[in-house]
Amino acid sequence: MAQTYKTLNVDENDNVTTIAMDRPKSNNAWTGRMHMELRAAFAIANQDPACAVIVLTGAGERGFCPGGDFQALEGHAERGSYDDGLTPDVVDPVPDAPAPFQATLTWMVALDKPVIAAVNGAAAGVGLALACLADIRFGVRGAKMTTAHGKLNLPAEYGLSWLLPRIVGLGRANDLLLTSRKFTGEEAAQMGLFNQAFDTVDELRAHTAAYAADMAITVSPGSLTATKRQVWLDQTRDLAAAVTESEARLEHMMTEANYKEGLSALLKRRTPDWLRAKTQ
Repeated sequence: MAQTYKTLNVDENDNVTTIAMDRPKSNNAWTGRMHMELRAAFAIANQDPACAVIVLTGAGERGFCPGGDFQALEGHAERGSYDDGLTPDVVDPVPDAPAPFQATLTWMVALDKPVIAAVNGAAAGVGLALACLADIRFGVRGAKMTTAHGKLNLPAEYGLSWLLPRIVGLGRANDLLLTSRKFTGEEAAQMGLFNQAFDTVDELRAHTAAYAADMAITVSPGSLTATKRQVWLDQTRDLAAAVTESEARLEHMMTEANYKEGLSALLKRRTPDWLRAKTQ
């Protein structure tokens, strides 16, 4: 039986799973329920051999995720503490995540599948962090974004102080983090936060779908998993360790069926027929 959600829409199209945050009355604002459901949806997609790429976006035309729901924020203020809304039976999307990625939301970078964020509108606080935890980001030029925390007497949230300097550089990151100013998708593309920006949500969605589908067809699933893991782990270790691990992976992966299939497809100039079962 298919999983049902109250705050998400999930679409499985060929080898691409699209997860859309869907709380229309609040432009997809963050709640504990959404947190729970995102973990479950990502876990299912990550375990599905047919899924090669995951797209994270917001439903509708205006919001990706504009941060925490105001009612929830008021509740945190009244309690004098933060409640993530997670229950004891919460799903762990990546139970065997490497040690550097065993914290809230960092399971996104430990997934076997690459994640593309399609930022279709406002993204603030945790919403901006979700986009930054994706591997690739596309957005609309008019999207309004902010780190948000400074104007609420909070610290940078969910690793943004680690993520933003690595994505846009220290100077630009400090500008966004220390001021909590608003910036647009146009500026996000100029500083490298977005890989590409589009005029309309329709253009964004069409490009993201085509990009994800092409990735799923042309790149082997084992290579996607290995490369994603290398990129993120290499942010936490030195060059020698990165080279050593890459050599070990190379020796192992050349014994797999998908190496022979990729080589054959290149030589015969045909589309590869990847083995989708998890081999890594």
